[in-house]
Amino acid sequence: MLLQTNVYLLLALGFVVLSATTADLYFRSAWVWAALSFFVVSLAYILNKPTIFRKRANGTIPMAIRWTLWPFLWATQLYNAIARSQDKVPAIQEIEPGLFLARRLFPSDIHFLKSNDICAVLDVTAEFDSLNWTLLGEDIDYLNVPILDHSVPTEIQVKRALNWIHTHRKDGRSVVVHCALGRGRSVFMLVAYLLSQHPDKTPAAIIKHIKGIRSSAHLNKRQLHVITKMHHQKQLVVRNSAWLIANPVAGTRQWQESKGQILELLSPYYDLTIRTTSKEHNGSYWAQKAVVNKPDLVIACGGDGTVAEVAQELVNTPVKLGIIPLGTANALSYALCGVGVKLNPVNTACLAIIEGIESRIDTARCNDEVMLMLCGVGFEQQMIEKADREKKNTSGQFAYLQGLSEAVGDNKSTKYQLQLDDQPVITVDTPSLTIANAAPITTLLAQGRGAPDITDGVMDLTWLSPDRPQILNLLELVGHGLTSRLEDHDYEGIHHDTAYRVVLTSDETISYVLDGENRETDELHVEMIPKSLSVMVPVKLDKARNKIEDRHE
Repeated sequence: MLLQTNVYLLLALGFVVLSATTADLYFRSAWVWAALSFFVVSLAYILNKPTIFRKRANGTIPMAIRWTLWPFLWATQLYNAIARSQDKVPAIQEIEPGLFLARRLFPSDIHFLKSNDICAVLDVTAEFDSLNWTLLGEDIDYLNVPILDHSVPTEIQVKRALNWIHTHRKDGRSVVVHCALGRGRSVFMLVAYLLSQHPDKTPAAIIKHIKGIRSSAHLNKRQLHVITKMHHQKQLVVRNSAWLIANPVAGTRQWQESKGQILELLSPYYDLTIRTTSKEHNGSYWAQKAVVNKPDLVIACGGDGTVAEVAQELVNTPVKLGIIPLGTANALSYALCGVGVKLNPVNTACLAIIEGIESRIDTARCNDEVMLMLCGVGFEQQMIEKADREKKNTSGQFAYLQGLSEAVGDNKSTKYQLQLDDQPVITVDTPSLTIANAAPITTLLAQGRGAPDITDGVMDLTWLSPDRPQILNLLELVGHGLTSRLEDHDYEGIHHDTAYRVVLTSDETISYVLDGENRETDELHVEMIPKSLSVMVPVKLDKARNKIEDRHE
């Protein structure tokens, strides 16, 4: 890969020299274009960023990228054509029954695909457009995992490819894996998959088997080191058994509208067992059934209530939780996956499940029930109570705003006895108190110190003073949420603290809301359970969270 980088940098420099020594404007422009093209590609290799080519899921490269990188792409096409013409090995070869290794596919290869019943193509190139299977009239399931030439895939790319190949092979479909010449990148992926199916074998033995069929197959030192390391660390394992538990009445019955899209996105990667909730069998019931079967993943498909029902059965188990938000608020999904779930919930959530990373998050135990997000008394509880199902079906999230407006208008204050950890009991007189494990900015009443961190091992308490106009308190909370203030001291009208255990009592029955569901109790006990639930989150957000944690350690 270093050689590749140096070659492209030298070519870029050569074209710069040509442009500087050429008088003709047109030729000079061409040399500048070529220099830019090869320099951008060298950056892709330096940074190991195949995404520079912006190769789409259907295998096409955007027109703007093709024009910008045309000199490089033309040179690559020429080299590939020459190398193919001199290649003595066949274009496609069967390595194991139903599993093929190939160089870049051409229309002339379609007859071979048909005659061998190959209906799935894994393309691991970043620099070539794929065949347009739609225009060719072929029913081919295609996946692109972009990898730079002579480079290695990421762990996430390997996991995605293994699940995809295995799903097709389990159903008896033949799969072809190809790169530019069928020598390096495609060999890496094929070795990874064969090791996942034969973990008792060594990478050297698998490579020897492949080379016995395809003599040009070869892994460079870096590729061999990475595949050996992944094998020793037991990372080459297919984990694609999943239960999908859907609430058919969540939101405005969005499951019926989104079911086709969800299955289309997930089915190529997961062996799905689908169950729908009902009055008799809720999310907890089906999650219990799922855990008995030990799947790799349980996907909660619905609103926050459905997610909470499923999650409570997965706490302190090795089973991962995936979330597809089909409810009204979708607060936990928003907290885990960011604003994308508001803009394109199904695609964002499914990509987090397919391409995301496992993250351990905190949960809490609230009066013998699992708490994922928060519990609250006062405004939060009244808001949920006033935003009934009919209002949510009619107005969506505006039903919560209307409910909050009515609660703030009433501004009813209650005295509570509050104990945090082992500290002395204090009395608080407040119209609103929230105990939050996680809460996105849209959950204003929990923003006493910005958005609570779902991995910090403590709960964030926010309560409001009854003496200050509540509109000012709410505006201040908006500011806290937008700026994520980290100071621990109180502000006028807003009080904040953290604790791993909370006890709340009152002289009257306490009405509270727990993750969107209304409850009543005489005494409220909440205790943190750190790092107790595995969830699938987008890679970028997980990295950002790790950076924040490192900064505050």
